[in-house]
Amino acid sequence: MKKLRIGITCYPTIGGSGIVATELGAELARRGHEVHFISYDPPFRLDLKQKGIFFHQVGLNEYRLFKYPDYTLPLAVKMFEVSVRHRLDILHVHYAVPHATAALLARKIAGKKASARPRVVTTLHGTDITLVGNDPKLYPIVKYSIEQSCGVTAVSRDLRAITQKEFKLKKHIEVIYNFYTPRRPRMRRDTMRKKLGIRTDDFMLIHLSNLRPVKRIPDLLRILARLKSHPSIKLLLLAGAPFKEFLPLVQRLNVGKQLVMRENVRDIENYIPAADAGIFTSEDESFGMGMLETMSYGVPVLATRVGGVPEVARDGITGYLYRVGDLKGFADGVMRLARDRALKDRLGTQAAVRARTWFSADAVVGEYERYYYRVLKNC
Repeated sequence: MKKLRIGITCYPTIGGSGIVATELGAELARRGHEVHFISYDPPFRLDLKQKGIFFHQVGLNEYRLFKYPDYTLPLAVKMFEVSVRHRLDILHVHYAVPHATAALLARKIAGKKASARPRVVTTLHGTDITLVGNDPKLYPIVKYSIEQSCGVTAVSRDLRAITQKEFKLKKHIEVIYNFYTPRRPRMRRDTMRKKLGIRTDDFMLIHLSNLRPVKRIPDLLRILARLKSHPSIKLLLLAGAPFKEFLPLVQRLNVGKQLVMRENVRDIENYIPAADAGIFTSEDESFGMGMLETMSYGVPVLATRVGGVPEVARDGITGYLYRVGDLKGFADGVMRLARDRALKDRLGTQAAVRARTWFSADAVVGEYERYYYRVLKNC
């Protein structure tokens, strides 16, 4: 098979979709493909020094005529320019709006000139469907962008089912799971715990996310409050957004001594292995990237039984799953693992095996390559 020239557009901020898009681009480049990232900033984890990786920045228009800066049109123009200059085969966009919309416009601008008309592949990650797509003002353009894409993928079977139901789609949606390649820690577990002020015999939970409302951070803090009588239980929160809005609740619940918080951490490979269990209280989750990252380092997870989570984590095998808002259940689960370290270790080992078997680059990236070639043949 010929090596491909692939454009990738994603949100460059911390979040599951951007992380997956960046990791996918890096893996594709390692396999000899030429990968062009197109966005307003370099993605959070993108290594611009890697061979085969290129970045093209989109400038924002801030004309006085426009009340708000426009991104979709400048993005479409940049996609078109990169497609022409580098003869892209595929424009792989993560999020239907505005990315798929812009990609379709770029393809339209190219007209019938084959060398400038890349096939548009859209990957749906969740909130572009469950939140953005349900906005009546955006529903028609989300539906159009999905239907007009040459190929569409979803990160879980649950998300595919929701998308097809909500948008009444007949178009085939391929399920390709997210993946994660754990980097080798550069810091010993005991060294990191000492740096964080965590004692050897403390039981440390970890949560990593962008802190959006759907993550239900107040639930995390209230679970911690239920465990105040066990001061050796701590929570390390790796925040991809400012945490200050939650400080009043931390003070009201009096859990400050149990909480360790770090913002915008890049070297998660040094932090996750220092934890004893991951905890994720989301109201909805199409996949659960932070959960997979945690499992990849042999750390069991406690999570809500929502969306695509049960497709990734297995109740009683990689940790435990609870209904949304079951604070007592979560607290009891934490205590169970804290009191039975052998159980914690066994679940962690099983979590790592599952992550490596089903959600590794070796398992997933080839699926994307095969899908690209099918799209090139059929669109």
